[in-house]
Amino acid sequence: MAGAASALFLLDIKGRVLVWRDYRGDVTAAQAERFFTKLIEKEGDSQSNDPVAYDNGVTYMFVQHSNIYLMIASRQNCNAASLLFFLHRVVDVFKHYFEELEEESLRDNFVVVYELLDEMMDFGYPQYTEARILSEFIKTDAYRMEVTQRPPMAVTNAVSWRSEGLQFKKNEVFLDGIESVNILVNSNGQIVRSDVVGALKMRTYLSGMPECKLGLNDRVLLEAQGRPTKGKAIDLEDIKFHQCVRLARFENDRTISFIPPDGSFDLMTYRLSTQVKPLIWVEAQIERHSRSRVEMLVKARSQFKERSTATNVEIELPVPTDASNPNVRTSLGSAAYAPEKDALVWKIKSFPGNKEYMLRAEFHLPSITAEESTPERKAPIRVKFEIPYFTVSGIQVRYLKIIEKSGYHALPWVRYITMAGEYELRLM
Repeated sequence: MAGAASALFLLDIKGRVLVWRDYRGDVTAAQAERFFTKLIEKEGDSQSNDPVAYDNGVTYMFVQHSNIYLMIASRQNCNAASLLFFLHRVVDVFKHYFEELEEESLRDNFVVVYELLDEMMDFGYPQYTEARILSEFIKTDAYRMEVTQRPPMAVTNAVSWRSEGLQFKKNEVFLDGIESVNILVNSNGQIVRSDVVGALKMRTYLSGMPECKLGLNDRVLLEAQGRPTKGKAIDLEDIKFHQCVRLARFENDRTISFIPPDGSFDLMTYRLSTQVKPLIWVEAQIERHSRSRVEMLVKARSQFKERSTATNVEIELPVPTDASNPNVRTSLGSAAYAPEKDALVWKIKSFPGNKEYMLRAEFHLPSITAEESTPERKAPIRVKFEIPYFTVSGIQVRYLKIIEKSGYHALPWVRYITMAGEYELRLM
């Protein structure tokens, strides 16, 4: 097993120790001071943003959330990625208990914080980090029970993320396939960067301990089964699963098999680094008629099939910082000047596929300009949108089976949404 953590520290923004839990007795509180000294040294180095530091035989791993540093110190050769992930889970648990994780919420809940740290890590090894399970036997003062609490069965089970005995009148599963498109286009109209980041998000309301099996149009799986893959299969990269998924089963036959947690969770995330055609293309022409008047002509074109429709489209067009009195006309939607962003925001509620719309805007500029005017900063055109019932990758849920020993029938609901992530066109 990889090396263990020696101690966990919670520090304020000035490096003062708020809470620390010693797990192995081989470090002292002085380690927090040394860590903060190293952190200040690293701040001066713009190229060093590592969440891991090493000093005099001690490895420090940390994350910052709001005005709190969460830091683990270890004298052993430990798995840094595993412990950093553990710190992020600690943040999630504290947010579940206190709504916001900051210095004040820690000071108000010292007892609960120490109880949680004792349950989440034992002798330096991570244990239970499921907030819903922990909240069954570690109560905040407002909800503390007078009777003696027995740990829920989930803590002693192999399935630590789900409690036994759950009952629902209607057994349902909601699965959302959500993809974010990231695109960067340069001033020549060439795509510099494009990728798709996707997630399968689930909400489960299932009785008992159900076994779920999910099948996707995964190329490796379809080829292994001898099925035709032309035009239907996809290659997923950087797949990350929720802990409930049986990884050995996936490695063997690419079947996604799992006992789901109750409520909402991300079943898996993935990435596709294939070249993506911009779903909404924007062209802009700027004409300066005189020193005091600028005219802008913008064309927005949807480059997806007619049967799909983009909703809540928002195109942010940069304008000169000293522009005023805009006169705007659009062929669809509405446009408003946002001086705080130095931009004109064009909003279209429904943008059908394979259509083009136009915007004309006229701005007035001050007739007097400074002699030594600084060169104008050119901001990119930013686009936001959502396209329901559509995925760029072509991912499809081929089946979602739910099996439970009582034999009930569950209703699975599946939908797909594509949205803009970092979608920037540097064309102006």
